[in-house]
Order: sequence, then C-alpha cells, then structure tokens
Amino acid sequence: MHRVIGVVVKPGIAEALHALARLRALAPGTPFIIEGEGHHALAPVPEGVEPVDAATFAREVDLVVVLGGDGTLIHAAHLLQERVVPILGVNMGRIGFLTEVRRDELAALFPHAVAGELPHSDRLRLKAELWRERELVLSLSVLNDAVVAQLALSRVATYRIHRGAELVTVVRGDGVIVSTPTGSTAYSMAAGGSILEPSLEAWAVTPICPHALTQRPLVINTDGEIKVTLESDSTVYATLDGQVGKEFRRGDVLALTRSPVPTRLLSVPGRSHFETLRTKLRWGEA
Repeated sequence: MHRVIGVVVKPGIAEALHALARLRALAPGTPFIIEGEGHHALAPVPEGVEPVDAATFAREVDLVVVLGGDGTLIHAAHLLQERVVPILGVNMGRIGFLTEVRRDELAALFPHAVAGELPHSDRLRLKAELWRERELVLSLSVLNDAVVAQLALSRVATYRIHRGAELVTVVRGDGVIVSTPTGSTAYSMAAGGSILEPSLEAWAVTPICPHALTQRPLVINTDGEIKVTLESDSTVYATLDGQVGKEFRRGDVLALTRSPVPTRLLSVPGRSHFETLRTKLRWGEA
C-alpha cells in the first residue's frame, strides 16, 4: 500500500475538488497532501488534506494523482526532479494526451493505483541546462520539450546545433524545439514534427518556421549531448516545458542530455498509445 498520496489540482475547476473528495472516501485513513503555496495551492484547504511545501511534497509522496490537464501533470513531474513516483493523470481539461484517465474511470482505477496494480511507462526526460559565459543560469529536467524561439517582431535568428563535438545543422528561422517522445505530440507536432512512440530512445529536433525549404525535422537517438547556440543578435527566449523560461542571448548555450530520473505514468489497462492518438487527434475520421 502507498503511504502518502499527493494530489496536484488544476485551480478553479469545481469537478477537480469533487474528485479529490471521492479519492479521500475511497482511501479512508490514508494521508493526502497538496502544495501549500503557489499556483496549485487550494484555498480553502479541503478537509482531510494537508498542505506542504514543494520539497516536502516531493520527498514524502508515494503516489501522485493529477486532477487537471497535461499542463498540471507536467507541473507534477517538475516537482519530482529526483524521484521516480507513479503519477495517475485524470483529465479535467480538454485534449489530455498525458492525463489519459477519464473522470468516470477514476473510482474504478484509483484503488488499483494505490495497490500498485496498474501498468506504467517510464517516460524519458531531458536534462536542460542554460549556460551563459560558463555560468549555469537555468537547470531543469523536462518531460515535454526545451524550446528556443524569438519573441514577437524579432528578426530572424540563427541557431547552431551540435551533438557532442559534431555539428548537426544550422537553423535560420523563428526557433528550435527539442522534444522527448512524450512531448512529440505537443509544440513539436504543431510545428510539423513527427509523433514518436513513447518507448523510443530518441529526441525530436524540430525547426520553427525555418527560412530554408531543405530544413526538416530530425529524429536522433539519445546518446551524448545536444547543444543549441544562438549566433545572432536576436531577441530570443528559452522555455522549458512551456512553464519555466529565461532570456536567451547571443553566445548562450542550451545543453540537453538524458535525465537520469524518468517520469513514471500510470495507464489504463488495455488502452494503447495509438488508441489514445486516434481518440485525441480523431485519426481516420471523415
């Protein structure tokens, strides 16, 4: 049995609060904790739930239940930078690639999640580090993607991409997305990148509006380090998982490696990745 259940709730969703109450009723006597501060804190705090700081949440939880959308699940993954903890994502949003459990499935699946009986997949994460003149200014393990992109009304930027010491390509355009297989259905897909099966050991490198017809999305294995360097005087921002960001200046380097700590996502028995894609993207419909 799991000792402590952490819950991450999308703010302002009444149904998410009702779902939290149902969870408590399904696991009487089990400690429930939530974040006590920040965007995902709840006020007033629901009865029987203890608010804690982010460090305590990450240290104490044995199972995390996400009541929200994919952005809420990504936030939960960010909390678990150093630990592999099962995450059950319940979709309270719209599409929900990562939060694949429907609201009407929660009551049946939650006891199996608590008992450790649900199938899971360990999703690759990128360890992203932004370096400026040999100083580390930003570091985070990300589940979806790392993006460097120009701001509105900026001039076309030039990015040099290396893997280790080898030059991969030079991109002139609006930006570059480096995504995990999990993140391949997010910004990378919208920018024309390929969808990767979650079990692949690969990264997707997708240019954003490149100024060359020969520039195409690239899928490469996870060996070594990918480095993205800005080579032009452009107004550019580096964004990690769409939630954390920093100004990206000429000469800055975004260094990307495989994170040693994956994100463990629980899944619905018998539901495949391709079924999820067909359902969410409406593949094959007239």
